[in-house]
This record gives sequence, structure tokens and C-alpha cells, in this order.
Amino acid sequence: MLRNLLGLRQIAQRTISTASRRHFENKVPEKQKLFQEDDGIPVHLKGGIADALLYRITMILTVGGKAFGMFEGTAYAIYQLAMASFPKKQD
Repeated sequence: MLRNLLGLRQIAQRTISTASRRHFENKVPEKQKLFQEDDGIPVHLKGGIADALLYRITMILTVGGKAFGMFEGTAYAIYQLAMASFPKKQD
């Protein structure tokens, strides 16, 4: 059992230490310039089409959820009040 565990540890160390490393280009300075430009666009929309789409989907879900929640939440609250006002009988 211990021998298997030590063998597994050696294999894990070898695969981690010998794995090829990917080199990524540092894009932080480019993004900083993009987000610091004074072009009148809100910062949460400066990322492009993906940010605009994500923003609109969030707004639709938020407003739609509120509209649906107003009806559903009210109905649920009234149901819970009704259930609380008529306690169950103890047997």
C-alpha cells in the first residue's frame, strides 16, 4: 500500500515538473490603454460586442425576473400567510 502511494507520488511529481509550459503574451498594457481611454463609453461596455451582449442579457433577465417575481412573489407571500394563519392540528 505504502509502496503504491510512493510510486504515485513520484509519477505525479514527474508529470508536473516535466510538463511543457505555455508562454502567453502579456496583454495587460493593451487592455489598460483600452479601458483608460476617455471616449464616453462606460467601462463595463468597453470590452466590445461580448460585453454589450452580456450586459443586455443581464438587464433582460433582471427586468424580466422582477416583472415575473412581482406576480410570483406576491402570490407566494399570500400563500405563506394563509398557511401560517391556519395552523395544522396536533394529533
